[in-house]
Amino acid sequence: MIPLKVLTLIVLNSMQPAALVMEPIEEHQRTKSRIVPVWVGPAEAMQLGMAVEHMRTPRPLTHDLMLDALTNLDARIDHAVINDVKGTTFFAKLYLKQSDRMIELDARPSDAIALAIREDAPIYIDEKTLDKGSYPYIIREDASESEIEEFHSFLENISPEDFQA
Repeated sequence: MIPLKVLTLIVLNSMQPAALVMEPIEEHQRTKSRIVPVWVGPAEAMQLGMAVEHMRTPRPLTHDLMLDALTNLDARIDHAVINDVKGTTFFAKLYLKQSDRMIELDARPSDAIALAIREDAPIYIDEKTLDKGSYPYIIREDASESEIEEFHSFLENISPEDFQA
């Protein structure tokens, strides 16, 4: 399993899918120049954005409710794994720890990632899925501001259809 970190969340407007862009954590030299774009709907993007920014609301949202339920059941989020990709659709598992039990749940990647982020739990991707679902991420250290802006513009203008095999 290869650990991932969130690089950015690209939201164009509230009516289009957003892209959660992740990358392998740097100590994995072979994989560090890859990005993993996970397409999510607008509602999921809002939840992910709130998780990334560590925002809380006065009333619990769905993920808050789930975490409260887990706490009351003496369980916690152990880790999330992106374990498959078919076309542009990723699949994930969420692992819960309850006493000495490890519980595996099938989950949408957006939910698994949002819950893992909220609980500071690690996010992993299996190597085969990384190979199938990632793309090169090459920004030279000496890249100019305009080159970086051009790359960000490219990311903002891509769609899920651009990634279909």
